Amino acid sequence: MLVFKPLLSSVLVLPEQVLGIDLPQWDLLIRQARKANVLATLNILIEQANLYDSVPEQPRRHLISARVHAERFMISLDREIECIIKALGDIKIPVVFLKGAAYQLANDRAAHGRVFSDIDILVPEDRLPEVERALIKGGWMTTTLDAYDQKYYRQWMHEIPPMRHLKRQTTLDVHHNILPKTCRYSPDSAKLLSNCVRVADRNCWVLATEDRVLHSASHLFHEGELDHGFRDLCDLDSLIQQHSGKSGFWDKLLLRADELNQRIPLYYALRYTQAILDTPIPESVLHESEGFLKGRFHRYFMDFLYLRALMPNHASCNDRWTGLARWLLYIRSHWLRMPLYLLIPHLFRKSWLRLRGKE
Repeated sequence: MLVFKPLLSSVLVLPEQVLGIDLPQWDLLIRQARKANVLATLNILIEQANLYDSVPEQPRRHLISARVHAERFMISLDREIECIIKALGDIKIPVVFLKGAAYQLANDRAAHGRVFSDIDILVPEDRLPEVERALIKGGWMTTTLDAYDQKYYRQWMHEIPPMRHLKRQTTLDVHHNILPKTCRYSPDSAKLLSNCVRVADRNCWVLATEDRVLHSASHLFHEGELDHGFRDLCDLDSLIQQHSGKSGFWDKLLLRADELNQRIPLYYALRYTQAILDTPIPESVLHESEGFLKGRFHRYFMDFLYLRALMPNHASCNDRWTGLARWLLYIRSHWLRMPLYLLIPHLFRKSWLRLRGKE
């Protein structure tokens, strides 16, 4: 499989490559990393490789700024997590943090330098009314008031409408599953909750290691807007590299992919992390995962799409087909999310609102 690798991808795989680049290449590297939202991650890798002294002053300023921003973000994130735990303290359920907040709580390397816009939690669906009331009491309010959007979230999706704190203006997404109810690959959320892990010294939980990998994969490969696709691929690379050395990791991951109906997203995660970021994956695991996706044409067609759409969202990483690839994956994400009898009216409505300037 021939893969175009942008400068950013090459440097993330082998940070020592910065020793041979000039100022125009540094400028390109910084721009690609900023657009991909991994500039702070790039800084960490350069620091860990003891290459900081070789970085010219101009790009070093950008790296330091990204590091400071990420450090401040982590302080704010930790405070926000505590506020959520406190608000839900009287409800006797495991409050499971997802994605970026979970990486921080689990001390995953994927959290290092990661900056994001909202916090996601997972709770049992039958406890959603209690959770929502407790959060409203704690200062969060729903940001979606339109009756159709309320129906869209509450009847069909895997989360209630996003909530925003009135004072801090932070955003919280309350999930009862990791994929929409109407998605053909939606897992049994009870299996996720029954396998979650309590965070030491804190009254909160995260998904088990293999489930965090699968959630990251399902989120990325059911997503239609891939502006942060490269960053999410870096998350998967970090999770796999950190945890794959643990005994039984690969067997557990493949087994859970089968149990949670996430075999195809896992296949894509393994294929494209290895192709773009050189993630070390055993040949036996790759061979077994290839059986998840039937048909050679399908595989090559998805390569055509994802090997373009998962690149950093920067003009230097695009070719003539990138726009088409991103558009087709956007359509695919909606097709996966909802059956046609719901999808077609939904897309017509969104198009009509966009034409009227109301979305």
